Amino acid sequence: MKIKITHLTSVHARYDTRIFVKECSSLAKNKNYEVSLIVADGNGNELKNRVHIFDIGAKSGGRISRMTNTVQKVFQKAVELNSDIYHMHDPELIPVGLKLKKMGKKVIFDAHEDTPKQLRNAPYLNAFLRASISRAFGIFEKYTLAKFDYIITATPYIRNKFLNINKNSIDINNFPILEELGNDTPWNEKKDEICYVGGIAKIRGIKELIRAMEGVKNVRLNLAGKFVEKDVENEVKKYAGWSKVNELGFVGRSEISEILSRSKAGIVTLHPIINYQDALPVKMFEYMAAGIPVIASNIPLWQEIIQNAKCGICVDPLSPDEIADAINYIMAHQGEAQKMGANGKKAVTEKYNWGIEEAKLTKVYEEIIR
Repeated sequence: MKIKITHLTSVHARYDTRIFVKECSSLAKNKNYEVSLIVADGNGNELKNRVHIFDIGAKSGGRISRMTNTVQKVFQKAVELNSDIYHMHDPELIPVGLKLKKMGKKVIFDAHEDTPKQLRNAPYLNAFLRASISRAFGIFEKYTLAKFDYIITATPYIRNKFLNINKNSIDINNFPILEELGNDTPWNEKKDEICYVGGIAKIRGIKELIRAMEGVKNVRLNLAGKFVEKDVENEVKKYAGWSKVNELGFVGRSEISEILSRSKAGIVTLHPIINYQDALPVKMFEYMAAGIPVIASNIPLWQEIIQNAKCGICVDPLSPDEIADAINYIMAHQGEAQKMGANGKKAVTEKYNWGIEEAKLTKVYEEIIR
């Protein structure tokens, strides 16, 4: 009889890279597992990559409605599926996990972020509420997550925090799938283009990046992703640097591969806010996997990775001039840039890839089943 595994999310998209593309699809390759994913998007049920996707209906109303009505529907579907192991991906689903534990089920919580730290910087709360809610949620985590069978985290930093709460904590990092984004496009066939792939927002450095484009010559920016703030979108489109942007909008995984294959550098100049200090941005490793240099924020953790791998240039993300200088340097030193790209690809092949993380994930499930 197959082990029934269900992943749950009330927030993320059904094809979320971490949840569906990496974790669910990896587990579904094991013929001894029957893998399901509960989502809330209104797009219906389907079977994809051997994963049974169950849709409980599109989220309606605001945040409060999602955290009550949607979460209750996720719980009801989870009970209906009667799985052996439940793997949840959103903090608002922790009460669901507690109920499932009382029913004798095995439960995993996947901490994509450090939620108390994130709450301390929530723009939709005032300073007093940010501090109070962050502190309260930290206490809630300590009480509840100690009861779960395993805590999986997206970074080593978050893992270290949870080890004080639950000894069964491990980091499963969002490193690239080697065969997905790697490419063999010869350097001399690439265009004089750089790229940014991902959500586009003020704190992700879009203003400084478009300003930087004013200071580069004969270089275009492939901008792939959706703007988070409409006012920021309207503002940057008035900058002189916008004339050098190829606006691509939201793109799929195959399109991302094509963008990376023709670009000569990848940009990840996120602002140095507390949420990013210990983060491992997926796009940075995807640029490395594609064999292109990385231009990244000089956040100490990122700087250590890039300098050790000799795969890019770190800059002050708040300085358009430094970003422009890094772009110009790469374009003026093609041989060195090509070597940076090769170094990054080597580092991903040897260390920063999903194959290694997939093996860790499989071990967690094997341990829970035993």
